[in-house]
Amino acid sequence: MGAVILGTGSCLPEKKLTNHDLEKMIETSDEWITSRTGIKSRRISGKGELTHILAARAGKKALEASGVSPEEIDVLIVATMSFHMIMPSCACFVQEQLGLINAYAFDINAACSGFVYSLDVAGHYMVADESKKVMVIGAETLSARVDWQDRNTCILFGDGAGAVVFGHVNDDDRGLVGSNLFSDGRLWKLLYMHGPVSSNPDLMVKDHPGSHIMMEGREVFKYAVNAMESAVRSLLEKHDIGLEAIKLVIPHQANIRILNKLLQRLGIDSTKVFVNVSNYGNTSAASIPIAIDEANRAGMIQEKDIVLFCSFGGGFTWGATLLKW
Repeated sequence: MGAVILGTGSCLPEKKLTNHDLEKMIETSDEWITSRTGIKSRRISGKGELTHILAARAGKKALEASGVSPEEIDVLIVATMSFHMIMPSCACFVQEQLGLINAYAFDINAACSGFVYSLDVAGHYMVADESKKVMVIGAETLSARVDWQDRNTCILFGDGAGAVVFGHVNDDDRGLVGSNLFSDGRLWKLLYMHGPVSSNPDLMVKDHPGSHIMMEGREVFKYAVNAMESAVRSLLEKHDIGLEAIKLVIPHQANIRILNKLLQRLGIDSTKVFVNVSNYGNTSAASIPIAIDEANRAGMIQEKDIVLFCSFGGGFTWGATLLKW
């Protein structure tokens, strides 16, 4: 029996922030942003569109698509780094919103790699108990976590949520094949975000810059491409699957230059890759599940297709996952 995706869903905020809008806010231009990132617009949360609200809306669509009732969900995992409260978890708020009364819920924070980390955890739960149904959601409101005067970061990030519902089917040729996950805490200074200012003076961060994303873009680019290429190659080798067998690649939507470089290094044709970074920017843990939902609803994934996910993020975290749809 295989652990398969029974249904998908996504939710994007109503407000669209284009590059031309950003030209009025900071010293930048549509040409500068597009040429360096491939991003043309991003979605920005408005009143009431907190992370858990977007997550719950995506989760509801995934439940509807899967035909699974809220009471049937046993585990809820929410990948996020932009929860509006540290406690309770974002997942607990989503659980309340969706009425997942029989589930236990928790967050995973692996930055932009949060969704692929969560898929691995979900897979292990379902191997241990084939009766389980697991919902995995990636959700972010990064508009609340950027410095809107820093053109190197504020142009990149957007808000949104994507969700999948996992269940078992009687088919050994479908389901999660495996994951290849990594982290390297030595590289944390390349991409990080401080928490709130400490109430304990002895634990205060000197010259606290604020609770927003800080990034060394050039170094992130270099490490991201190398890390994802290595993770993908070793995962395929481990499961004796060739690149030609991959029907669709759904990578983390961070930057078109990173994606293009990765595809060039792997030798994957762009026609086999789903890209929506121009519409939404980098939505961190939400980017892959949003793309999964869009690709699924567009009919781009068929039963038993081999789909590859790969990501990288602050931590540094990175990894790849293979799924037979």
